[in-house]
Amino acid sequence: MSREKIVQTWRESEEQVVWQGRFITTKQRGNWEYVSRARNIRAAVILAIDSDNHVLLVEQYRVPLGRPALELPAGLIGDTEGSEGEDALEAANRELGEETGYRAGRMESLGEYFSSPGMVSESFTLLRAHDLTKVGEGGGVDDEDIITHRVALSDLPAFVAAKREEGLAVDVKMLLLLSPYLLRLA
Repeated sequence: MSREKIVQTWRESEEQVVWQGRFITTKQRGNWEYVSRARNIRAAVILAIDSDNHVLLVEQYRVPLGRPALELPAGLIGDTEGSEGEDALEAANRELGEETGYRAGRMESLGEYFSSPGMVSESFTLLRAHDLTKVGEGGGVDDEDIITHRVALSDLPAFVAAKREEGLAVDVKMLLLLSPYLLRLA
């Protein structure tokens, strides 16, 4: 089917909400079934590399996977009542502090990205944290139970391999850091 036909079919189909929870909504439009964030909530993902070339990573249990995952620090923007207009930079610094115990002197937006556009409409803003300062222990809020890892960029491939060996899932956004090593293998 041509792109024009796909777009025409999409425009002629009504979007139907199949189910909606507090944070996600399942939808159907024509033949497509997909998931979106409820209430247009967005996410912020933080690339935090300190002045000694160590990256901050988080490890946390992910219910859909049934196991812990290794990820970049991240969190939702405007997900609590009263914070609907929250700025991505503000949310990123808040999440970085909650999850890792570090604060950024400056946050830089690196753009909006989509993690799995064939199934999920959710986007995330990737932000680079500059001028990091340790301000606390991290670990997340409520029931998150996050483990923070500070890993030398040069040790990253071995660190990720060891975590995989332990049974951790590796989030797709880790490719951002691993791609220079993976591309050398090609």
